[in-house]
Amino acid sequence: MRYGGNTTCIEVETEEGQTIILDAGTGIVPLAQSLLKKLPLSCSIFITHTHWDHIQGLPFFIPIFIPGNHIRIYGAFDPVLQRDIGDVLTRQMEYCYFPVREAELKADIQYSSLYERQSLEIGSAKITNIVMNHTVLNFGYRIDCNGKSIFFTGDNEPLYNIYQPGDDYYAEYDNLISRKNVMLNDFIRGIDVLIADSAYTDQEYPAKKGWGHGTYNSCIDMAKNVGARALYLTHHEPLRNDDDLDGIQKKMSAIESFPVCIAHEGLEITL
Repeated sequence: MRYGGNTTCIEVETEEGQTIILDAGTGIVPLAQSLLKKLPLSCSIFITHTHWDHIQGLPFFIPIFIPGNHIRIYGAFDPVLQRDIGDVLTRQMEYCYFPVREAELKADIQYSSLYERQSLEIGSAKITNIVMNHTVLNFGYRIDCNGKSIFFTGDNEPLYNIYQPGDDYYAEYDNLISRKNVMLNDFIRGIDVLIADSAYTDQEYPAKKGWGHGTYNSCIDMAKNVGARALYLTHHEPLRNDDDLDGIQKKMSAIESFPVCIAHEGLEITL
């Protein structure tokens, strides 16, 4: 009730007024109400991955129904189904799922599939992606603008060795994990704001291992490793209530020396 129950959507606004949106979960529906004040709207939506909780708000995003608006949507090509981001997203607007087809929308909508480490410039902002560890292809996005920077993990689970000590491939896989972690840390290093998937506690994680989500402590470790100036924890376990989150916030504030915040709907950060 206090932290909010919508699924993932983060708005980033540059000093020049460009609107960048990370993911299109149900949180994009209330976001649309504020964006209607900016008509005609031009915005860019970057999808981390196409699991339903990160795209299900898009058909209800009012600006896509309004002529004169320009919406650019970016995301990964699906290597399993061999479909680009436009094909994947328009499927949820077929008649069997939604009463309005994508072809009936009035805004100018363009889709672009991204490859790893591709950089785009939107005004003064530079957006670059990197593959994270989830059950499907998931991009984490770094945004740099006028000397300030943020990184959003999307859904991410810390890499772990799938082999046991003594197995033939254990050492080789451990080396692979080390190299991937170095690459990821170098990509994120020096970030002003890290927004990270912290779905589970350490006690919950063993039963959820392999589900593609992080823990509070794994996110804190990531923030420390890359020298992040502030950490915002998101993608809360749906069964966790407000009091639970309050307790976790209080505990972390007491033991961590840098800003750690449990994200809530409507939270605004100015850099």
